[in-house]
Amino acid sequence: MTTENLNLESTLSAHITAVVENHLSNLNGSEPNKLYELFLGEFEKPFLTAILKHTKGNQSKAAIMLGLNRGTLRTKLKNYGLLKK
Repeated sequence: MTTENLNLESTLSAHITAVVENHLSNLNGSEPNKLYELFLGEFEKPFLTAILKHTKGNQSKAAIMLGLNRGTLRTKLKNYGLLKK
């Protein structure tokens, strides 16, 4: 892993931690539920959108970049309404 990758990983981790902690502190006594789905949905759709933009819509390249099977990627894209017909 390169220094650049470590910096990105550290930065992403810090931002995600801050967002989660902020969300939890703003619950005002409410019990959180479905946090995993909430945060995954908030992150995954824009993440996939950015990857597709980078690959100019090439799903095979995007799947390779993500380390996913192309079918799995297509399922995720469909679930988020990102699959072009």
